[in-house]
Amino acid sequence: MDAQQPYPQTTDYSSSQDASRKPMAVSHIHIATPHSLRLLRSAPFALKLSPRLYSPKKRFSFSSFSVSATAMASPSPAPKVLVPIANGTEPMEAVITVDVLRRAGADVTVASVDKQLRVDACHGVKVVSDALITGCSQSVFDLISLPGGMPGATNLKNCGVLESLVKKQAEDGRLYAAICASPAVALAGWGLLKGLKATCYPSFMEQLASSANAVEARVQQDGKVVTSRGPGTTMEYAVALVEQLFGKEKADEVAGPLVMRSNHGDEYTIKELNPMKWTFNDSPKILVPIANGTEEMEAVMIIDVLRRAKANVVVASVEDKLQILASRKVKLEADMLLDEAAKLSYDLIVLPGGLGGAQAFANSEKLVNLLKKQSESNKPYGAICASPALVLEPHGLLKGKKATAFPALCNKLSDQSEVENRVLVDGNLITSRGPGTSLEFSLGIVEKLFGREKAIELAKIMLVCN
Repeated sequence: MDAQQPYPQTTDYSSSQDASRKPMAVSHIHIATPHSLRLLRSAPFALKLSPRLYSPKKRFSFSSFSVSATAMASPSPAPKVLVPIANGTEPMEAVITVDVLRRAGADVTVASVDKQLRVDACHGVKVVSDALITGCSQSVFDLISLPGGMPGATNLKNCGVLESLVKKQAEDGRLYAAICASPAVALAGWGLLKGLKATCYPSFMEQLASSANAVEARVQQDGKVVTSRGPGTTMEYAVALVEQLFGKEKADEVAGPLVMRSNHGDEYTIKELNPMKWTFNDSPKILVPIANGTEEMEAVMIIDVLRRAKANVVVASVEDKLQILASRKVKLEADMLLDEAAKLSYDLIVLPGGLGGAQAFANSEKLVNLLKKQSESNKPYGAICASPALVLEPHGLLKGKKATAFPALCNKLSDQSEVENRVLVDGNLITSRGPGTSLEFSLGIVEKLFGREKAIELAKIMLVCN
């Protein structure tokens, strides 16, 4: 699309990704050699050079200097985004949105609509906000995005401060968005979808249809409103929001490292080598360690999906306190410290990724010993993204195994013959590639523990597949 054209008024992002591109603003040129001064003196724009930076007697006394060009635009400030959360918010929808927008460079505030910063999201996930919504009442945002979940969507809808903010957002012609139950419960409840195409979680479509032109797109944009369907569409939704704020080029740049699916809505697949049955008594007990620098999307998707399957998931902090600061500055709270968690035995230990988190795992003698004991007992263990390469490989936990990892780190694996697989199972080991494969990875674990039928049932509920 031509850079001068406006955004399309109505876009179904499940079939189209067209949007305008914003030109890059440049405010400074950094010159490394004095020879460039002659070029600058004849440059076709006005220059302001500090006299301290150039002297004929000291031609090589500097390494760089800044040039202000009156013809060049100043850089735009980072778009400000509000993501409100509440008790009962769907954690995947909140955390994925925040993570992806921060990857793009947005200034995102996570605000609790309750009286405390920590909210108890669905499936026992504890998220700590940056601020209370009352402290945001006078702020102006380029985008307000509402996650779903029940009763989270109702709690958002019943927050007067948030209602005023979003209504003012609509009046001023600025972007607002919602996913899952929130388009029907909150936006439609506030009368902000009249005459607009919108989508939502399937079981709320009838409610939405009374206040909007309800459509079944995975992501739907109409004017300044973007809506989406549920957990399995959140990454697509978040990338669409990046496109609206920054343009398609930035959206593509952000989407690449996420390792997103190309076949949204299709059934997920895993590759299995050396099949073995994963056994457990009663409910499987699963350890999910987290640390400062853990990839929050991966951690939350794993925890959320496994708890949906009724597994007994223990989230343990490898740090010296329960709260950790994840890779994109989302604050998560663990159930217990690893010291306490290490006293228990597990049917599965599964590591999220994130560079900082993986390094913390690799440096934790207690966690490495747990993993080695798990492997020696031929009990299941797994890792995603950076963790196969930075934790399992250096500690000999991939010996004789095929594995995959984040694409840029696969060269650290001693056996790279199967790295192209999105989810790979080799006996008691399961590995995967990155944020965009986390749902498939989690469903692969569900499949190994509970069977394919249970996994597909969950995948459909979450809208991973249609």
